[in-house]
Amino acid sequence: MSGIDGFVQSRVACTGVTLSVHRGGAGPALILLHGYPQNHMAWHLVAPRLAQRFDVIIPDLRGYGDSDAPADDAGHSVYSKREMARDIVGLMDAFDLPRAHVLGHDRGARVAYRLALDHPQRVARLGIIEIVPTAEFWRAWDRELALKAYHWTFLAQPAPLPEMLINADGPAYIDRTLASWSRKGDLTAFAPTALASYRAQAADPARVAAMCADYRAGAGIDRDLDEADRAAGRKIAAPLHFIWAEAGFPARNGDPLAIWRSWADQVSGDCIRGCGHFAMEEAPDAVLDQMLPHFLA
Repeated sequence: MSGIDGFVQSRVACTGVTLSVHRGGAGPALILLHGYPQNHMAWHLVAPRLAQRFDVIIPDLRGYGDSDAPADDAGHSVYSKREMARDIVGLMDAFDLPRAHVLGHDRGARVAYRLALDHPQRVARLGIIEIVPTAEFWRAWDRELALKAYHWTFLAQPAPLPEMLINADGPAYIDRTLASWSRKGDLTAFAPTALASYRAQAADPARVAAMCADYRAGAGIDRDLDEADRAAGRKIAAPLHFIWAEAGFPARNGDPLAIWRSWADQVSGDCIRGCGHFAMEEAPDAVLDQMLPHFLA
């Protein structure tokens, strides 16, 4: 996979899995967590500027990029956001970081808020891009959202159906996904090196299986964990800043900022205009304008 300018790649043994990690800069630790169908390269436009103020750490989530892709289990706990959050705790332990800021997009944002719920002492400030909590997203489904977010049910189908269909031409499937979720409806927002890394990932059957397992967890255990937290009254303690795209998925959930205010004690946020789902590549300046003040506070 491609690297990020000014960052050094290493492989770090965590709790039962080894993650590929890019690290650069100096200052307070800031962990960036990518989403589907991407990897660390989702951050390549914003990470160098964040590294001017922070020690920026960018892992590939398990199953993505150059990280290990363990086989799934029957209950899909291997790719639960709880397990992925444990990976990040293991990464922090390996780097001797008692606490860090965490910023996540898409699936990485689901790992980020699960980390804040399960390990509140490890998260200083939290940034969320382009999601609402998993249980809330499922609850909001209607015809329009189901058609737009069809991948939630398609990828969650029992193996090997989605894997078989995607593996027929994984790069083409990912191209369509990236284009259809961007504001312009094409691939112009994605740098050639980033796009090549996403396509290479989609051409690897092990990565395709992991991405499907990620969504199988989202349809089961991740949703159940959210519902249990809501029932118990648990909330995110870390100050949370949430941004969503005018043409993204949370915008279809009515008032997404109000949703997050029911999940966290301190919430701020704003909508990014003229942007699709892939905010860090479609509108990197807007992401930095929103997130830098939050993490520097």
